[in-house]
Amino acid sequence: MQSVAFTVSSSPSLLPLKPPRSLVNTSFTARFDPICASSRRQDLDNSSNIVFPRRSWSLASSSSQLRPWNPLPPLVSKPKTELFEVRATAVPENAGEAEKSSSLTKTLELGLLFGLWFLFNIYFNIYNKQVLKVYPYPVTVTVVQFAVGTLLVILMWTFNLYKRPKVSGAQLAAIVPLAVVHTLGNLFTNMSLGKVAVSFTHTIKAMEPFFSVVLSAMFLGELPTIWVVGSLLPIVGGVALASATEVSFNWAGFWSAMASNLTNQSRNVLSKKVMVNKEESVDNITLFSIITIMSFILLAPVSLFMEGVKFTPAYLQSAGLNVKEVYIRSLFAALCFHAYQQVSYMILQRVSPVTHSVGNCVKRVVVIVSSVIFFQTPVSPINSLGTGIALAGVFLYSRVKRIKPKSKTA
Repeated sequence: MQSVAFTVSSSPSLLPLKPPRSLVNTSFTARFDPICASSRRQDLDNSSNIVFPRRSWSLASSSSQLRPWNPLPPLVSKPKTELFEVRATAVPENAGEAEKSSSLTKTLELGLLFGLWFLFNIYFNIYNKQVLKVYPYPVTVTVVQFAVGTLLVILMWTFNLYKRPKVSGAQLAAIVPLAVVHTLGNLFTNMSLGKVAVSFTHTIKAMEPFFSVVLSAMFLGELPTIWVVGSLLPIVGGVALASATEVSFNWAGFWSAMASNLTNQSRNVLSKKVMVNKEESVDNITLFSIITIMSFILLAPVSLFMEGVKFTPAYLQSAGLNVKEVYIRSLFAALCFHAYQQVSYMILQRVSPVTHSVGNCVKRVVVIVSSVIFFQTPVSPINSLGTGIALAGVFLYSRVKRIKPKSKTA
């Protein structure tokens, strides 16, 4: 569609000229651009339809020179003596289709991110369990995962795949406690995976909402609603039922998973308590990247002290292990570990915390089912019932979490 232009001249003695109603199209949007009149006489003489405004020129000290009058904003509203150019630009007829296409693209991107989140988590648990079965050194395995993550972060910042942050010393000091509990949370998870089945570890980790509510009430003063308390009952009851009937039950694996719940939810509470008052905050991906580097620095000396250097080819060969297989599976587990956490933070930037929590619940179900199928874990009907009740409680918790208590009016 072509754009239509109108040229309007106005004078103090004439009413403002308007275009005929028949020429105005409601699908057009008008834009007014003031144009300064030319001070050259010959340009004005060429336009036969121009009305010369009176008192638009004032005499200078010399009668042979004219100087233009520079008008100031009048105190009283008067008709303007400026020329206006009216341009009507057409609104695209496919604007609605473009919006629908953009919305569909965002939905597909979000669906792809959720799929990658689930897929990376499944492969991380499978490869990690395979390594911990033959190599029972969870501290070293955790250090390797943080080392690979640190290398990926450095490469990401070096090649500008993600903007390298400028973090102050005060911000780093505030992040250190988060890095400590993040390190312990992943370490305890690997300790539990090395002792019990993957499905049982994730069944116990379904109690994360319970620890979140308790810690938030203790340190943040956030008292739960009656609906939240009610949703915790099936979580606790389901985990207890599943634990009582678990074939691979082991106290070390059980308490390691519980400790993982405690430390992971402590990280969330610390994030609210420590980082909320910072004027200059960092985004979630940058925060996770810094925490990964800090976790590697914190855990590496602990690994050397507790388990020594037991990841060399010579040691693995002396233990009767296939060096190539252990290295490859450890590398894949580390890559999937870092990838699924990065994708998790990318999803959190696009959706609400409630939606993310629901997705996390679905992810746990997918991981439990896939690990049972892959490792052919024996599961009794009562154990399945307990796991199902616990996961249903987690889903219910994610839904009722949005219900806010009614404020008391004075």
